[in-house]
Amino acid sequence: MAGTSLEGMPRIEATIEVPVSAADAFAVSQSRGEVRYSWDPFLVEQHLVEGAERPGKGVKTFSRSKHRLTMVSEYTSFRPPNQVGMKMVEGPPFFSSFGGGWAFRELEQERTLATWRYTFTVKPAALSAIGDPIGEWMLGRDIEQRLAGFATGCNNPDLVAKARAQLGI
Repeated sequence: MAGTSLEGMPRIEATIEVPVSAADAFAVSQSRGEVRYSWDPFLVEQHLVEGAERPGKGVKTFSRSKHRLTMVSEYTSFRPPNQVGMKMVEGPPFFSSFGGGWAFRELEQERTLATWRYTFTVKPAALSAIGDPIGEWMLGRDIEQRLAGFATGCNNPDLVAKARAQLGI
């Protein structure tokens, strides 16, 4: 896990290699419902909102974390099988902005490098000297746990098949 700064914004990034194609890794990363809950230790609730049936650019998602925090985010990009990005629309009062994304790079057939990133700014900005390191530590810990769960999910052929079916691939 690496913590860096992107234009003054803390950036948390972690990478893992998984034994599936980029398309399968993408599908697992975007799975929903019980498929998602079976591998993601962070989420206790997540669903698409405003009548959306599939994820895609401009689609909004409601999420509730194990910490009982809620966020509505919007897909800013959705490019199977290589990249997805999201930004916070509504969320915890201590973030003025929050974004996240996945990138997938196929190394060889059935091997993919998956990278998960978060960027955020705290509010009020005057608290960033304290809030940034706390956010980096907490989000860094969460992203590592989520990536470990993601890898476990990618190692489960039944879960991968269910994730692919959800995305229609």
